[in-house]
Amino acid sequence: MRHLTALTAVLLLAACAPAAKAPPAASIAPVSGSDAEALGDMSWTKGAMVAAADPRAVEAGIRVLSEGGNAIDAAIAVHAVLGLVEPQSSGIGGGAFMVYYDRARDEITVFDGRETAPAAAGPDWFVKDGKPMDFLTAWQSGRSVGVPGQIALYKTAHDAAGRANWASVFQPAIELAEEGFEVSPRLAEVIASERLRAVIRLDDNPVTAAYFYPDGQPLPAGFRRTNAAYAATLAAVANEGPDAFYRGALASEIVTAVNEGPDGGDMTLDDLANYEVKVRSAVCGTLQSGYKICSAPPPSSGGVAQNLILGLYEYLKPAATVNADESLFLKAFVDAQRLGYADRDHYVADADHVPVPTEDLINPDYIKARAKEAFAPDAKSFPGDPGVVLGGDPLRPMWGEDPTTPGAGTTHISIIDLEGNAVSMTATVEAAFGSSRMAGGFLLNNELTDFSLIPEKGGKPVANAVAAGKRPRSSMSPTLVFDEGGDLFMVTGSPGGNSIIAYVSKTLVGVLEWGKTAQEAAALPNIIARGDTVAVEVDIEGGLEAAEALRTMGYTVEERTGENSGLHLIVVRDKGLEGGADPRREGVALSLR
Repeated sequence: MRHLTALTAVLLLAACAPAAKAPPAASIAPVSGSDAEALGDMSWTKGAMVAAADPRAVEAGIRVLSEGGNAIDAAIAVHAVLGLVEPQSSGIGGGAFMVYYDRARDEITVFDGRETAPAAAGPDWFVKDGKPMDFLTAWQSGRSVGVPGQIALYKTAHDAAGRANWASVFQPAIELAEEGFEVSPRLAEVIASERLRAVIRLDDNPVTAAYFYPDGQPLPAGFRRTNAAYAATLAAVANEGPDAFYRGALASEIVTAVNEGPDGGDMTLDDLANYEVKVRSAVCGTLQSGYKICSAPPPSSGGVAQNLILGLYEYLKPAATVNADESLFLKAFVDAQRLGYADRDHYVADADHVPVPTEDLINPDYIKARAKEAFAPDAKSFPGDPGVVLGGDPLRPMWGEDPTTPGAGTTHISIIDLEGNAVSMTATVEAAFGSSRMAGGFLLNNELTDFSLIPEKGGKPVANAVAAGKRPRSSMSPTLVFDEGGDLFMVTGSPGGNSIIAYVSKTLVGVLEWGKTAQEAAALPNIIARGDTVAVEVDIEGGLEAAEALRTMGYTVEERTGENSGLHLIVVRDKGLEGGADPRREGVALSLR
């Protein structure tokens, strides 16, 4: 297996990425735009870039940047448009993790706008008559809806470091909603999907049916769809701030939509009024190569999983590239994923509610020891125990195994502004079109099915079980990478449910280890190795060869088509910014100088 063409021909470049030192440890101290201007050397010369899933959203971000806004301002504008033109993926009825880098202060801040469970929720939230609810029933029920965090995240981030006028960042989305937007081919395809319509209630709910299926027919590509209700919602938020969303008439509309049948929830006005964004420190780890990977902390999986997988890959890859079997680089990536996913699945949850051994899981000593436990291709995967490895009490017995399988209604935005500040934000409504419930012109999430529907396994609690006010574990991995001088090198992230972890790690390995450009990394076949089966995307160049190589090595391979990654990344090169947009979606990366 020494000729794997498009995918593995580049694997011999694995040692070509330059060695680097880690930047100084980032602290968490968001500052106002005026304070940031007074600090440090602002001589950024590489311009700005926005990469996201729809050209109209990207253009909104570029507009805000060109008018003097910064990365946070642009991210709000981009996402407000995405909620209109890509409602199957995200919107203000959902939540997000935003990782923000302030170049002048050399600081990273994470804004956690993840949805929360209502006060009435508990471990048996999805248990009915002593048994877990059927997943599809739970998925489209009111009990699946978490308290949305997106609008609160917008305001918290903007207050911390935004520069543009608050109301102005919503103007592109308001204009587009009032004037109407053309339904894109991808949106039209998803709305018309008979397979999707069979399992969601989008065409059963009178409000969503009228919007997406006027006269009983799915919106066709090119149809000009206005959304006066969404424009009014954004205008109210622009004028009144988050209170327009979390209190008053719109809050009542949200609660009514959540609690009405069938299978209504139990959300209250107090749940909405009491929502708070969590401002957190990033989880950062340094690779042997010197690159530093920073992402969001639990309940996001990004900081733990990305550092685990890349750290494990460094130990598992061939020690030398000359005359090395190309397939061994592919094997190393698969084995690193299997180990990393097993640990993520077992330990990561909302650290405000349960203990998560974050620092232990990315400790270099643990990663080195864990690499030695790489599973045989035909062996079952299992979580490691950082407690035992690092000389403490065993940690693995604390929790039962968690089989949670999140949906894939998500989007990702990568931005670098004209001063070198950066945003990596992954936002979601969980499944396609969320809960199929609508209020104020936007869809409500079904994020609570990201919790384990089973509160315990084998007589032990599951770390990611439901609890009042708790945030469900997320695979979202908005990620920043820094080079040897402490300078920003890469901004990356993706939608895709549980596969997000694999998608994002593909771009990290692709750029840092295999010498790929941003666009080449996004276009590589997706390989997802969670559990005992390796899913390989075979309708992309190089995918069939990779699947055959892995099968020959003894792995159980599932051949897949139609992967739902939506990678958007920016790499900082000597000559300027290099963008990548996933060819599987409709996104673009546009620059500004």
